[in-house]
Amino acid sequence: MKIPFLDLKQQYKSIKEEIDPAIQNVIDNTAFVLGKPVSDFEQEFAKAHNVNHCIGVSSGTDGNHLVLWTLGIGAGDEVIVPANTFIATAEGVTLCGAKPVFVDCCSDSYNIDPDKVEELINSKTKAIVAVHLYGQPVDMDALREIAKKHKIFLVEDAAQAHLSEYKGKKVGGLSDAASFSFYPGKNLGAYGEAGAVTTNDDELAKKFKMYREHGQSEKYHHETFGHNYRMEGIQGAVLGVKLKHLNEWTEKRRAVAKKYKDLLKGVGDIVLPTEMPYSKHVYHLFVIKTKWRDELQNYLNENDISNGLHYPIPLHLQNSYKQLGYKKGDFPNTEDLAFNCLSLPMFPELSEEQIDYVVKNIKDFYKRK
Repeated sequence: MKIPFLDLKQQYKSIKEEIDPAIQNVIDNTAFVLGKPVSDFEQEFAKAHNVNHCIGVSSGTDGNHLVLWTLGIGAGDEVIVPANTFIATAEGVTLCGAKPVFVDCCSDSYNIDPDKVEELINSKTKAIVAVHLYGQPVDMDALREIAKKHKIFLVEDAAQAHLSEYKGKKVGGLSDAASFSFYPGKNLGAYGEAGAVTTNDDELAKKFKMYREHGQSEKYHHETFGHNYRMEGIQGAVLGVKLKHLNEWTEKRRAVAKKYKDLLKGVGDIVLPTEMPYSKHVYHLFVIKTKWRDELQNYLNENDISNGLHYPIPLHLQNSYKQLGYKKGDFPNTEDLAFNCLSLPMFPELSEEQIDYVVKNIKDFYKRK
């Protein structure tokens, strides 16, 4: 049996009768950039996350930059970022001309450790980025308290956390502003690149709209410098269709995660993901830890089970950030994950037979140890 890491073809087939007419409608109306498909999606996505404003953009990375840029982050500023995240989070800081200051993650949630944040704050610190990694929310109360105390911004990188909840409240409206990614493999994925930013701040929302479209308040009236961060019409149409299914797909992901946890409990030295008591985890990724990571990965590959590494080189050890002067050993929890984590197949359409096959092979691997 061959198990994919995710199966976008199967998902497309399940909604083909809705997707195809939606795309054709964009083509028929030649509404290729922004337009009604995008504005309709923005309204529905904002409603789904109980937030006042959603502004569609060209990618999650662009959303990261747009949020910080619009908040006035610039040269000479510092922004606190978890070392355990995808590089796009830090790129948002770098594109503003500011300096990312890395911090370790918690050993249980794998998210930014609030206890280690405050000691990094100085007069140059302007913001904290809370990354809801793998689909699990950060301890937002702790970070909000720190941000309020030091009068700095708190923003969310919710690229992997669509519909995730912190203490019963959806992510995306728990801070000054948030960014989302709709990269095709995300829980809510476009058919190409796309993203969004969300906020409850009316003035900030106006600025987001201007900055994403060359700083325009209206056509040819450029109030500020901006960029072309507009969402394409086809992506808005696709996302609008898929959003209707997101609740169902999220519950299916959670069911897959539960079965993995039930079947893999006590197997070998596997450390299973912890769902924190304050969170509703949406399992964009199902990440396990084992000291036999490389050997287990090879064994799964040999048995046609696709898997992933998120993320094998932490940000503080990347060549692109070597000028910051970090070294191996600076962030032990992040490095523990980087060297020992393995992401198992995770998508809503994963069948019980497929899960059983993955688990059987993992158990067979440990029988040989």
